[in-house]
Amino acid sequence: MQEREVVLTKREVEARLVPSGTEIMIPADSFVTITQALGGTFSVAVNGNLARIEGHDADALGKKPMESSFETPADGSVNENQVWEAMRNCYDPEIPVNVVDLGLIYECEIINSSEEGNQVNIVMTLTAAGCGMGPVITDDVKRKVEHVPNVDKVSVELTFDPPWNSEMLTEEAKLELGMF
Repeated sequence: MQEREVVLTKREVEARLVPSGTEIMIPADSFVTITQALGGTFSVAVNGNLARIEGHDADALGKKPMESSFETPADGSVNENQVWEAMRNCYDPEIPVNVVDLGLIYECEIINSSEEGNQVNIVMTLTAAGCGMGPVITDDVKRKVEHVPNVDKVSVELTFDPPWNSEMLTEEAKLELGMF
């Protein structure tokens, strides 16, 4: 979504202020401006603040939730490409670039095991150590990877070693952010 869109909320909806992560309730019949709709979540301007609304509450904005359509591997394993695609649907609410292209994902290990179940272990960082949205972003990664077929358990570890820097951006991200 490139253009901002003003909508009237259809019902009361929970949101999180950006960048603090503080939970708020936006009343029904409130005007909000959708500033970013990526990865199934919405960043909205409301009462002079930026807030994030989760995709499962899309109906409050008159929108439809994003549906994932991964094919299930018949052998019971986890498809690594699907895990990376799920993570590419996770966005910082202030930056129109996904967490993979931002360079926030340091490791992604898939353990296919019939005894313990299939586990995905992710090590990631944030663009800033004090980011109040950190728990929201890491939960988004965890939740979206949990929806990949045959994934039984997801572990997301947050680290700041090494600290993130703009050199970690992909070429596509730099282009999107006008850094060329």
